[in-house]
Amino acid sequence: MDCVICKNGTTEQGKVTVTLEKEGSIIAIKEVPADVCINCGEYYLSPEMTKEVLKKADEAFGKGVEIEVIKMTSVA
Repeated sequence: MDCVICKNGTTEQGKVTVTLEKEGSIIAIKEVPADVCINCGEYYLSPEMTKEVLKKADEAFGKGVEIEVIKMTSVA
């Protein structure tokens, strides 16, 4: 797909780190499958992967952590 940010690159499958912040807590989720622009690095998550990332983040935020790093595991 063409990148909507830089308008010059196309995307390839890769893995990214997604960082989310909420009320002073920071959650980093590593090795998240995504389509990544080969020109600017912008990434796009599928709807399914977005749900999984938000689920993991909500679990971490719910524990009251200040900083947490999570490695994404395969989604069935």
